[in-house]
Amino acid sequence: MRAKIILQLSEGMTPTEVAVAQRTTTKTVHRWRCRFEEEGVEGLLERARCGRPTVINKKTIDKVLFLTTKRVPQEATHWSIELMARYAEVTPWQVRQIWKAADLRPHRLKTFKISNDPEFADKVVDIVGLYMDPPVNAVVLCVDEKTQIQALDRTQPGLPLNPSRIGSRTHDYKRNGTACLYAAFNTLTGKVIGKVADRTNSQEFLSFLKLLDRRTSAKKDLHIILDNLSAHKTQAVRDWVAAHPRIYLHFTPTSSSWLNAVEGWFAQLERRALYRGVFTNVPELKAELGRFIKVHNTESAKPFKWKKPASQILASVARAKDALHN
Repeated sequence: MRAKIILQLSEGMTPTEVAVAQRTTTKTVHRWRCRFEEEGVEGLLERARCGRPTVINKKTIDKVLFLTTKRVPQEATHWSIELMARYAEVTPWQVRQIWKAADLRPHRLKTFKISNDPEFADKVVDIVGLYMDPPVNAVVLCVDEKTQIQALDRTQPGLPLNPSRIGSRTHDYKRNGTACLYAAFNTLTGKVIGKVADRTNSQEFLSFLKLLDRRTSAKKDLHIILDNLSAHKTQAVRDWVAAHPRIYLHFTPTSSSWLNAVEGWFAQLERRALYRGVFTNVPELKAELGRFIKVHNTESAKPFKWKKPASQILASVARAKDALHN
């Protein structure tokens, strides 16, 4: 910013114009112009600030880090700044600085699940291969079902969004039934084929497979990525797939829903259509699901791009297993 101030002043801009362009004050512009005129480029560099810097000794740092990583406070499941300051007998500011330097955030917690599938590596290589190097003359669909989608209505009308006031709604709701959604996400186009049902079972899933067979070109192979739900592996499903040699089922490893691209689209559905949706009955919910799919396919569908190769995924899982067992 300081360099831009000097350059713009040299181009004939007034201090006021420079202040607006750099989103600062005219006082700041004048200050750096004076320093540049007196000291040249050196005047634009940072200067040592007055006052003695606060020093946190190594003993204090070690104590805070030991308590943070090896102990748990009696009155909570994790540390807060106030609790640590009291236990370590230091100031909250010191706790903040030590945690920041060590990149410690005790209030945050990540979840994980390492798959125990004995065929984990083979399945990852297979599915990532379909994403990054799909077969020629083939369609790749990621399939899953979103079950028990609730038609929720609020007990009172909400207040609309207005200037200086956020939108609001009642915290309680009325349940008006449920619906289920089968979805197939096309990795090449980003479009979705959907089927709304009242329940999920093997018959409904087989019906959805038949729909996918009709909605895709018979001249292309159809590769379907899906999870290990028992309804996906019944004898009726296996017999039907065997009778349609252009269709191939690729199962994700157990506990690895993140490998199925349709999960990202389900997250969009939840965030954009369901979370704030108000449905007085199930037909309204079903209509909204159909509308969202139609709008997505015409307005926001885009190709799915998987960037991480299988080798990196397998290496990351191996490191997680080592950390878990050590």
